[in-house]
Amino acid sequence: MKEVNEKLLIDVGSTYFKVSTASSIEQHLRDFNKDILDDLTYKCGEIIHGYDKDDIYICSSANGGLSTLIIGITNSFSLKYATNIAFNSGINIIDKVLYQNIEDYSVPSDLIDVVIVVGGINSSSNIFGEPLFSYLEKLNYSNIVYVGSEEEAPRLQATIQNLVVLPNVIDNKLHIIEEHLKEYLTNLYQLDIVGKEDIKNLYTITSNQIYPTPYIVNKTLPFIDTKFAVVNPFILIDIGGATTDIHYSKDLVDENIVTVNEYDRLVFKKLGVYKSKESLIFTAKNNEFVYELLTYLKVTENIFEEQSEKALKVLMQLAIFLVLCKMSHYKQAYINLKLLSINSIVLTGGITKVLADTEVEDIISFFYKKILNSSHNPSVVMDHDYDIWTLGITNNKG
Repeated sequence: MKEVNEKLLIDVGSTYFKVSTASSIEQHLRDFNKDILDDLTYKCGEIIHGYDKDDIYICSSANGGLSTLIIGITNSFSLKYATNIAFNSGINIIDKVLYQNIEDYSVPSDLIDVVIVVGGINSSSNIFGEPLFSYLEKLNYSNIVYVGSEEEAPRLQATIQNLVVLPNVIDNKLHIIEEHLKEYLTNLYQLDIVGKEDIKNLYTITSNQIYPTPYIVNKTLPFIDTKFAVVNPFILIDIGGATTDIHYSKDLVDENIVTVNEYDRLVFKKLGVYKSKESLIFTAKNNEFVYELLTYLKVTENIFEEQSEKALKVLMQLAIFLVLCKMSHYKQAYINLKLLSINSIVLTGGITKVLADTEVEDIISFFYKKILNSSHNPSVVMDHDYDIWTLGITNNKG
């Protein structure tokens, strides 16, 4: 029988369900041949039926997030501003296109969830022309939003079908205005999560809003020291089946142009260890240090072809290494974190059920020595119960 005021917390991941009560947390491998609700009810129905809908809280990362392409005028203002706002909204940026070179960019073949077009202060006009329209015609996308000069908006709206026009992210003093685009992207993310038929069905067991798991994890970070021995500043790495997410304190970034949140998030949509395993291996093979790392781990590249517990461990270790590389000066993807200032690295996600603390520490030590040429050794904090997200969902005020 549940205790008074007890809540049931459920996280629907791309590979596992996590179900948390006041006394325990369970993890169940998903059956992909079943609807999420059917599978969840089959495995945890007895627990679920013991709770009122008001006491059941659900978050989900089962869809992997939204993919975004940004087209801007300058790297120093429009592209940088829109990129920071997108990251703060939990969006996956797959490419950034500088408009003056747009004809030289390849067109992504995958469906883009949202295209952001940005550029110019509000008095600017005749910024965009035929090269933009031609590029968009070749692009496969679901949503497009314009957040540049208001002088340009009517002409673009007349030419680009279903264009959403929002206030400019750049004011006339070149300051960032983030709230309009951030709200649009956050709502789009929310609609994507609950719009999935499988997720929508979960509203039959809860009367609370279903949130994206990365949003909930970001809500967790201010409370993390109530449960773990974390020393600031820290980063949290969440390695799952479809994506790898980094949550970090803004103290670790030189440029803090978006100031509403205390913590930011980056997502690597193609660095998961199950659903995006092939792209993880591809990225690894194109990293010049990976073969040295494999030797350090006493394996060969044949490990990529294996289906074994050892192979899974190596893939997870590679995911840690590759994502740290992307945060560093070596392979800077989006942002350069002050990795030498980090005191703790927190790991959560499926990785904590597979790797031992020492196996994680080995990789982090190798990264700092080889890539950063440093003996710096941040402490490793493992969320072995895979329940950090429960701190965020219980402290989330919506």
